Amino acid sequence: MNAHAGARDGSARPWRRLRAGLRGWGGVGAMALLCALAVTVALLLPLSQPAGDTDPAGHRVSHTGRARAESCEDPQDRSLSPSGGKTPVVDAIKAREDRRLVVGVDTNSYRWGYLDPNNPSGELEGFDIDLVHRIAEDIMGDRDAVRFKAIPTSRRIEAVQKGEVDMVVRTMTITCARLDEVAFSAPYFVTGQQVLAPKASQITGFDKSLANRKVCSAEGSTAYDNLEAGRKEGVLPASTDIRTTVPNQLDCLVKLQLGEVDAVVTDGALAASQAAQDPAVELKGGLFTDEYYGVAMKRGSDDLVRRVNRILEDYVEDGGWEASYEKWLHPTMDTDGRKSASATPPEAHYA
Repeated sequence: MNAHAGARDGSARPWRRLRAGLRGWGGVGAMALLCALAVTVALLLPLSQPAGDTDPAGHRVSHTGRARAESCEDPQDRSLSPSGGKTPVVDAIKAREDRRLVVGVDTNSYRWGYLDPNNPSGELEGFDIDLVHRIAEDIMGDRDAVRFKAIPTSRRIEAVQKGEVDMVVRTMTITCARLDEVAFSAPYFVTGQQVLAPKASQITGFDKSLANRKVCSAEGSTAYDNLEAGRKEGVLPASTDIRTTVPNQLDCLVKLQLGEVDAVVTDGALAASQAAQDPAVELKGGLFTDEYYGVAMKRGSDDLVRRVNRILEDYVEDGGWEASYEKWLHPTMDTDGRKSASATPPEAHYA
C-alpha cells in the first residue's frame, strides 16, 4: 500500500471469486493478544514491466500508469524467473558492516507477524516471519541475520522505495498499480477479501446489508478501493459509510470492538486469525476478490528478486512452506474438517 497522501491502488476487480474454490472461514477461539491484520488487498491484474526500469523514487503512480493498471491482468505472474547471473544488489547486502537483511514486517498480525507475550524469547513469530528467516538463511547464511522493522500498512511501498528496508514481507497483495512502484516476487500465498463483523450483527457480507453501516479499512489498502468501487458499481448501497481509514488494520479491529464502526474489510486469511482471537466477531459472507501475497522489493533490484524467487521454489519443494502453514495457519483457516484452498501454495508463473 502506498502512503502518499492517501494514494490508493485503483485497479482492483473486486468481484472475481478466488480460484480453486476458496470459501469463507469462520472460527472462534479463546481471546488472545489483540493483534492486527495488515490489510492489503484486492486482486489486480498484471502489468508487464521491463527489467531494470527506473525506480520511481517515491512518486505517485502517473495517470498513464493507472490506465495500464486498470487494463492489465494477472500481476502475480509478472515476476522474474529464478535464473542466475550477476548479483550486485545481493552482494551489496552481504558486504555491509552490519551483516543483516533489513526486512519490513508486521508485528501485530496474529499468526502472521506478531509478538506472543507468552513466548519468553520475545521474538517475532508467524507465517511471514518464518519466510523471512528462510530468506535470511539462504542469502546471509544465518536465519537470524535479520533486522526486523515494523512497517505500518500505509508505509510499505514508501519504505521500499526510500531504501529503509531491503524488502517487505507483510501480507502484501501483488497488484498492477503496485507493480508501477515496487518489484514483487512470485506469489507465496493466495486468499481473498472478506467482511469481518460482530457475531450479533445482521451484516451478511459484501452486499446490501452494509447499508447505513460504517466500514473500516486500512489507509492505502485495496480494501478501500473495493469499498469505493462497490458503491460505484451498486454492489454496496450509496449509504455505506467508508470514510473510516486507519494506518494499521489493528486500529480497525479496535474501532470494531469499541462499536465505532460496524464492519471491517480485510483479507480472509487475516480475518480468520482475527476471528480466532475474539469470540465476539466472525467472518460474514464469502470471499469477493483474489489476493496473491508477494515479497516487495525495490524496482531495479532484479538479482534480489530472482534470488527470492529461487528461495520460494526451494521453500515449497522441501516442505518448509507446508510446515509453516500447518504450524501457524491451519488452526484458524482449516475449519469444520475442510482444508482451505490457501493450504496449497500458489503455482509460480514468470514473465
